[in-house]
Amino acid sequence: MTNSSSGSLVTASNDKRVTSIGRFLRKSKIDELPELWNVLRGDMSFVGPRPEVPKFVDPSDPLWQFVLEHRPGITDPVTLRLRNEEQLLAKVSDTERYYLEVVQPYKLRGYARFIGDKSWKTDLRIIGRTLRAIVFPTTAILPTREEMQLSYSKTGSYK
Repeated sequence: MTNSSSGSLVTASNDKRVTSIGRFLRKSKIDELPELWNVLRGDMSFVGPRPEVPKFVDPSDPLWQFVLEHRPGITDPVTLRLRNEEQLLAKVSDTERYYLEVVQPYKLRGYARFIGDKSWKTDLRIIGRTLRAIVFPTTAILPTREEMQLSYSKTGSYK
């Protein structure tokens, strides 16, 4: 990205701050490689919920508390579904608002479900699906708006 202090904390594929090299790195997911160092150091796991921008986390929300108890990771089922998240965000006018009201709650619900089902078998399956999504990016199918806009209350219950 260009060295700019202004702009949204959420990046869409049409964000003018992203350079041409940055676009290639993001599209190929090569920009994720430095996170492997964090995995080796033990700060992250390979499979686990993605870290969130601290400003966007509500520490008083019980669902966030549950997710934050677990080590963050590079990949998970939600990340695979949202592999092309930047393209999704490019379709809306207010990316940050859409992210906070629709995308992030979808991610949070998915992280909680994933954590509840997590095992070494699911981790191996996710690693395989991640490698497939890297080699064949078009296999990552974005969730529909309906899937993402499920009712969700602050208590973490589903309606």
